[in-house]
Amino acid sequence: MDPKPLQPFEAYCDHCHQQRPLFLYEPDHNCHLVPVTCRWCDREKQPLLCTRCWGKERELEENTPLTEDEQALTSFFVAVSSRSQRHDDQVAADRATCEGIAAATEEQS
Repeated sequence: MDPKPLQPFEAYCDHCHQQRPLFLYEPDHNCHLVPVTCRWCDREKQPLLCTRCWGKERELEENTPLTEDEQALTSFFVAVSSRSQRHDDQVAADRATCEGIAAATEEQS
């Protein structure tokens, strides 16, 4: 016997209050570099939303600008990452140079 396929959970959307299949809205960011509260993390309980309202909430979350502190930290991490990449590139270049010198020395011996 084949099990019945799961039916979507239908109830009233917490946003538009229409009877529709619902999804739990869980914010994607869920991480802050500085101790701030935002409209998504500050909620006691995440809402159940229909597809339309879920999409609107996701778009709003994605388009919310960073705070000044978050922008400053993001810039700092980008700069550190860039320096780290340059350091890794220099180490690789130095290693290649040393291997080239060692190979040339071996050929002359």
